[in-house]
Amino acid sequence: MDYIQAGNPYQNGYIERFNRTYRTEVLDLYLFNNLEQTRKVTEKWLTIYNARRPHEALNNMTPSEYKTLKQAA
Repeated sequence: MDYIQAGNPYQNGYIERFNRTYRTEVLDLYLFNNLEQTRKVTEKWLTIYNARRPHEALNNMTPSEYKTLKQAA
């Protein structure tokens, strides 16, 4: 964060991609009443995002499918 200039999101593409995805898939879909509710929805979304969702970088496999494939090889 020390080296990223304000207003230049292209300098950190990974976090900007995550922020955009989180905004469109969580923040834009719900109207939260409190921080606890936000944390619960975020935790559920992160589980799906990190474990059950196919990733393009993994040839459209879920991380668990990719791990199983690599261990079998």
